[in-house]
Amino acid sequence: MQIPLQITFHGIDHSDAVETRIREKISKLQVIFDRITSCRVVIEVHHRNTSNLHRKGEPFHIRVSLAVPGADLVVKRDPKDIHENEDIFVALREAFDSIERQLKDYAARQRGDVKTRANSGAIAEV
Repeated sequence: MQIPLQITFHGIDHSDAVETRIREKISKLQVIFDRITSCRVVIEVHHRNTSNLHRKGEPFHIRVSLAVPGADLVVKRDPKDIHENEDIFVALREAFDSIERQLKDYAARQRGDVKTRANSGAIAEV
């Protein structure tokens, strides 16, 4: 990566375990596609009060942004259901599974592995 990984915590205290898991996930993405130029991960909790401690029942909001040559891949998980993404590791897994799919699709297009669609809407001349 040309720009170092950026991990930001909003409304939640920094966690070494979470940072380690994120770094593991990024390493896996770099194996899939080694030309990632930058990555930023934001973990956020919207609190109903002003304390920095995570209260049970408040979902984690995860945003993963990858910059690759010619594109920016972004996954944003903002759960509407308050019981969704209550576990930070589940929320991270879901976000990184989604960005991994995007990255695999991008890498396949770069290699030319994706077939182009035939022009099915062409009108035949009589």
